[in-house]
Amino acid sequence: MQITDLGRHRRIGANSLLAEIGPFRVLIDAGLDPKSVGRESTPNYDLLGDGPLDLVVLTHCHLDHLGSLPIVCRQHPEALFVTSRASQMLAHRMLRNSVNVMKRQRDELGNVDLPLYTFAEVDEVDRALVGLTYNQPRSIERNGEELTFTLHRAGHIAGAAGVSFVYKHRRIFFTGDVMFGDQATLDGADFPIESTDTLVMETTRGSKGRVPDRTRESEVERLISTISNTISRGGCALIPVFALGRMQEILQLLYNARQTGDLPVCPIYCAGLGMDIVDYFDAISRKVGGVHFRRSVLKQLKVQPPPPFKPGNSPGSKGIYVLSSGMLVEHTPSYHAAAAMLDDHANSICFVGYCDPETPGGELLAAAHNDSFLFSVPDHAAPVRAHIEQFDLSGHADRDELLQFANSLDPRAIALTHGDPEARGWFFDELLDFNPKLQVHDLLPGEEVQL
Repeated sequence: MQITDLGRHRRIGANSLLAEIGPFRVLIDAGLDPKSVGRESTPNYDLLGDGPLDLVVLTHCHLDHLGSLPIVCRQHPEALFVTSRASQMLAHRMLRNSVNVMKRQRDELGNVDLPLYTFAEVDEVDRALVGLTYNQPRSIERNGEELTFTLHRAGHIAGAAGVSFVYKHRRIFFTGDVMFGDQATLDGADFPIESTDTLVMETTRGSKGRVPDRTRESEVERLISTISNTISRGGCALIPVFALGRMQEILQLLYNARQTGDLPVCPIYCAGLGMDIVDYFDAISRKVGGVHFRRSVLKQLKVQPPPPFKPGNSPGSKGIYVLSSGMLVEHTPSYHAAAAMLDDHANSICFVGYCDPETPGGELLAAAHNDSFLFSVPDHAAPVRAHIEQFDLSGHADRDELLQFANSLDPRAIALTHGDPEARGWFFDELLDFNPKLQVHDLLPGEEVQL
């Protein structure tokens, strides 16, 4: 097998891998890089050349894996496009939101490349995308040869899938983004443990291990305690969340805590794309299964839209604010809420997922108490006075879990992807320490690697 990372940078973002397995050309994911704009945000599809694609597999619907799928569909209508049934339901809504974001960026930045695709092309993806059931093998043929592929539940978010391939008795496994442990709204990954020739593995959390004696359960308790203390001192608790997956997870955790009496009665405010995704989660739980979330949670919590935010003016409505985006990306509800809340000692900002260091969320996590923090969109500088906390409630497996999984497959070769250089470096060293004869490849942008 030959694999090429089509991403333009050695980091998380614009995920897309070309796997050439015998005569078959397979594309795994087609994302966008949130740190770039326009054509620079896409994978380098020039590397696909003029040859046809046999198969395109979407592992899940976060935009760093999904966001450029309409471009691939436009350029390669001959391919078979597949994903899980839940991701098939989610993809259309996520891509339509992407068009709206790109139109706003065009108006703000004057970038003539935007939008990279249209609503009509999103509809084409919707027609092309085939939803598959987990653990049900499918096959394609070319030149009298056969390639079998199977999707496996990956945890992470609703619909996330790892994918295994079998070609001439050789087994290849792509983890995609994976979470082995259960979440409040999702069961953990259900990956087969069987002898594998080649493993292609995400490395998101490789740079940092789990804090000793901290579990997911203890982190949930710490989050609920932090929120309760904030409310008791008359403050606002802001929880920035990813629209797909994390908002629904946090709402379920708040509901559970309210049911046990661990969370005080107070207003809960939600806004952003995640509120639309609530409806999709409800539909997936009824039609597909595998998601433990119903829209009735919003009614039970009496969720309401937030009041308008003004920089430097903490909301008069004290309560819990569950707002996207999870990294305080500019122009999002959580960004404007943080600009309003940051300079008030009574408030807390609770990060519950990964924050890229170069995003406003990552920069705020790195800031010291009383530092001046600039919100560039409203041109507002605020002192860091609110309590800033981060909780280990990631939807990604921790590095020790991934390492154990990789070693259990006893592969001949492993390719590392979806991680910053430090994260990949940790896995590279640890894997070779366990098996010095193992072929370990840190995939570089545009590099063709034989596995």
